[in-house]
Amino acid sequence: MYSDFSNEHAVGFDLIIGNTFAKKNQMKFLSLQPFVPSGSNFEASKELFQELGFDIRWDAGDYVGFENNGCKFILQKFDNRPFAENFMVTVGIGNADEFRREVIEKQLPEKFGIRIGNVSDMPYGREVNIIDIAGVCWHFVEQ
Repeated sequence: MYSDFSNEHAVGFDLIIGNTFAKKNQMKFLSLQPFVPSGSNFEASKELFQELGFDIRWDAGDYVGFENNGCKFILQKFDNRPFAENFMVTVGIGNADEFRREVIEKQLPEKFGIRIGNVSDMPYGREVNIIDIAGVCWHFVEQ
């Protein structure tokens, strides 16, 4: 499998064990903030995420930083449906049933044209999926 692997690809790695690299130095990551495409209606996307409980922390025009309890992402004014439909984000939540009920009670699918799935049991937890305005699939997973 790695017959064409050369040392130039192994910078920062000590050895290859099976299909796993053993790293020399473990880098400590402090956060992850994906850039999420807005779809064709940037303003409606901003409003949707506020309705879902995210607060705007900063606004730089075509980029907006959102946060809820340390969960952060950057909404980017970007409309590329094929990209968005292949992009997924997982958000940890307290209760999937309550989250879904709140989204339905607020009538967010009707207001924004989003889709919301039923709560389902997955190997990684109970989840409810939302397909947002752009086409991004958000996995809201009970922790």
